[in-house]
Amino acid sequence: MAKPSVLNRNARSGGELEPNAIGVTEDTIIGMASSAPAASVGLTLAALAAATAYGSGPIIILIAIPMLIIANAYRKLNMWNASAGASFEWVGRAINPYLGFLTGWLMVAAYVLGTLSGVEVLAPSVLAVFGSNSTATWGNIGLDTALGLIMIVIAVVGIKLTARTQIGMALVEYAILIVFAIIGFAFVLGHHHGSVPITSGWASTGGVGGKGSATAGFLIAVFMFTGWDGAIYVNEETQRRRVNPGRAVLIAVALLAVVYFVATVGLQGVVPAKALQANAADAPVYVAQVIGGGAAAKAMALSIALSAIASTGAGIVVTARIVMDMANRRVLPPTLGLINRRFSTPAIASVVVGLLVVILTWIYLLATSVQNAFDDVVAITGLLFSVFYVLTAVATIVYYRRRLANPKDAILLGILPLASAGFLVWIVVKSVQQAPSSQRWSLIGIVLAGVVLMFVARFVLRSDFFRAPLESSSREETPVEG
Repeated sequence: MAKPSVLNRNARSGGELEPNAIGVTEDTIIGMASSAPAASVGLTLAALAAATAYGSGPIIILIAIPMLIIANAYRKLNMWNASAGASFEWVGRAINPYLGFLTGWLMVAAYVLGTLSGVEVLAPSVLAVFGSNSTATWGNIGLDTALGLIMIVIAVVGIKLTARTQIGMALVEYAILIVFAIIGFAFVLGHHHGSVPITSGWASTGGVGGKGSATAGFLIAVFMFTGWDGAIYVNEETQRRRVNPGRAVLIAVALLAVVYFVATVGLQGVVPAKALQANAADAPVYVAQVIGGGAAAKAMALSIALSAIASTGAGIVVTARIVMDMANRRVLPPTLGLINRRFSTPAIASVVVGLLVVILTWIYLLATSVQNAFDDVVAITGLLFSVFYVLTAVATIVYYRRRLANPKDAILLGILPLASAGFLVWIVVKSVQQAPSSQRWSLIGIVLAGVVLMFVARFVLRSDFFRAPLESSSREETPVEG
């Protein structure tokens, strides 16, 4: 069975995505926004410094290596099939369609939960900028809802507006974060009172005095990086859609590695360890206040707020396109695959995904009895990303298996993806072993929900996705560049 073309899908959905709407720069920014650099640093700074005993720098670099390798796997598979469903299609058509569906379900679940985690820190950061009570429930709800609705409108209006908005927010967010990281590093080098002195332990995975845990650091760092694959899901709207999205994910991972390394190493030693842990919920804001007072704290809070807003917008956009592709393969209700003729976007999917995030946010903020359950679900977001990264790496090996006789391909398409997948599997196993039982049950619940939906897609929606023959590359296949 031939792969579904854009023309075939458009005939069913009534409109078409806007081709060549964005370039590799905009695509890269969307991938980075999905990872939410400033918000991720805010969530992990104190925990990573404690887990690694200030050896966070080497840990971040070591995690960047398998992420780059898996990003290259995305690049190669995108050359084969540049569809918005990406890993859903790749795993389903290279390994097994049922596994492909579960991959798609994990992608949707991970992005919805990842977007929700960003929304949770969004309102407190915005309120902090204006000096308001950041714990006010209705203030949080009002801001989260308003900003969520704005992001839905932007997502519906078009990918070009989304890209321009993302670039504007990214420039401010990254500038603030990097400037404060550099100032923080100089603060530590200047031996200011209370700062943690730089020693050789900062350059070791064992940390200062060998008291750090590389394993614990890896678990946290993986969460920081997740989301860079967002650049792939807008491939059908990117110039040279089989080439540029692959380049974008590689650039996104490399830039994220730089941002995370500079920000974490630059900020982690400004205040004493106990003070950093005591302010773990808003560590970068606290560090900025120590460096430059209230104005500096508000600037850092603005960076985190912009990161959360950008992540929310990017999350809605990329999740809607995954949902759209799955709907057009009839594994989700076909209505979700409709493309608006005026805006050339999956408007229905965008609205549904965006409203789902807003509704879940309301439930989280109002029903205090379920907040712990929500926290458990959000806590496993990194695991969900890791699982479908692993499946994508395996799909690369399986699809290109006929080319592994070539030494170069054996390394790039076989050994390296396998080693990276194995490393992530080890991290997933370690994470599950260390996670509380509530988080394990949350993970099991998400997988079981996917299994139920899979049977609905197979026997109720009667999707032909499950009957499509498997594909693989030829020995001499040269990917189409364009």
